[in-house]
Amino acid sequence: MTTNLQLSFRDFPAPALAEKRITERVSRLERIYPRLIGCRVVAEHTQRRQHKGKLYSVRIDLSIPGGELVVNRDQHDKHAHEDFFVAMRDSFDAMENQLRGYAARQRGEVKSHEVPAHGKVSRMFPDYGFIAAPDGEEIYFHANSVVEGSFADIDVGAEVRFVVAEKEGEKGLQASTVRAVGKHHPA
Repeated sequence: MTTNLQLSFRDFPAPALAEKRITERVSRLERIYPRLIGCRVVAEHTQRRQHKGKLYSVRIDLSIPGGELVVNRDQHDKHAHEDFFVAMRDSFDAMENQLRGYAARQRGEVKSHEVPAHGKVSRMFPDYGFIAAPDGEEIYFHANSVVEGSFADIDVGAEVRFVVAEKEGEKGLQASTVRAVGKHHPA
């Protein structure tokens, strides 16, 4: 472990094996993000009037290039945190999740959500219709493709968002889902 580690135990003596397990968890953090600068872990024994037992709180401050990540959870409603090692595990699990997200952003791995295509209903029939896409294509859709609303509520000229099915149907391109866009319909 190359990270500068600082441990503090407030209001209670350090449990046996606590330092060893914390050091192991910090080593796991280093494997996730090798450029850690420092880690400060503060464990407290807190007393809450509405509980019979004392609960442990574990705060983790992680120094990284250009910033700091912090996990500080007040777990007054979790009776499992009457055990120091459970409170420690939960805090380190939360820090690992935070650090993985930070590392992914540093690598440029950002989730992107594809925006569904947009068009206007050009023709309607009793149980199907066609959408005019901005590129001039006409996309078939069945009444069962309409989500978050009713097929009966869609009229010619209505704006819709749609997802084109992977395979073409008998009538050419086909929408697998269609959502009405407008005042009364979510986008």
